[in-house]
Amino acid sequence: MVSFTSCVAIIASALVYAKGAASLAINGTRFDGLNDQAREILARATPAAPHWVAYSDAWTSSSGPPDPSAIKGFNVFALSFLLLEGAWDQAQTWTSLTDAQRSTIKSQYAAAGIKLIVSAFGSTDVPTTSGADPVATANSFAAWVKQYNLDGIDVDYEDFGAFNSGTAEAWLISFTRQLRAQLPQGSYIVTHAPVAPWFSPSKWPGGGYLNVHTQVGSLIDWYNVQFYNQGASEYTDCNGLLTASSSTWPQSAVFQIGANGVPFSKIVIGKPATTSDANNGYMSTSTLATCLQQAKNQGWNGGVMVWQYPHAAASWIQAVRSLSWPV
Repeated sequence: MVSFTSCVAIIASALVYAKGAASLAINGTRFDGLNDQAREILARATPAAPHWVAYSDAWTSSSGPPDPSAIKGFNVFALSFLLLEGAWDQAQTWTSLTDAQRSTIKSQYAAAGIKLIVSAFGSTDVPTTSGADPVATANSFAAWVKQYNLDGIDVDYEDFGAFNSGTAEAWLISFTRQLRAQLPQGSYIVTHAPVAPWFSPSKWPGGGYLNVHTQVGSLIDWYNVQFYNQGASEYTDCNGLLTASSSTWPQSAVFQIGANGVPFSKIVIGKPATTSDANNGYMSTSTLATCLQQAKNQGWNGGVMVWQYPHAAASWIQAVRSLSWPV
């Protein structure tokens, strides 16, 4: 694996300067005078933590992703969803654009330091239960990412029946390994978006996401953990979110997940933008900002994920980051 820092160092040593060359911002640092090949490598490099992720599934009046200024403060934008039967919603909208339109948007996002990825499955697909082959599915999805020139893929696997029966983990492990074979680490982003309870130890017959992490965690850039839709009183204050989850979903708060072996830099706190974006688990931006401040002071640096744009845009993430990593 080539880290982001190493990638920058390698490319910096081989810069080709040209008058009027384009500039690129990565993690807030601008790189001017790069040749086309160097810019392409840097644009695809996996960003360092913290990660600020917005999903986009809802219909909007715009054709394609928003202007980067509308989501200033985020550094990853996920088009939802790529399903077993093909692209839907915002992922499908991306396919409807011309190559030139997609190229222009990608250039604008790269210049703003924002990665553009696709999210797969969501609540619509149950790939394990429906009998989808993990290797063939990974090959198909990776080819789609490459065909449509995206920076990577988020695995929003929500096959609850498979976790309850103990069959999800082996499927996810095989799927992730094949994704990485097709989408090399350091060149493409691969994230997962599990619900927080799947990190509870001794709760799932197949070992849950702690087993997935043990087997293929090194291949996953980070986890967009869904700390919502798990019960009316679950993960709704800083203590329950960060320090001690309920007995219903034991050891699934942020620092408990970390204590069970998942690096803090990979634990991204997922929350709904509004009360209408989830059944429960909502936090106001002021409360979430306070929780982030507390977590940062204890060494956590994962970042935040939100479901979904446009209910959460630049003003939302700027409020959430205000006490920890202000924009």
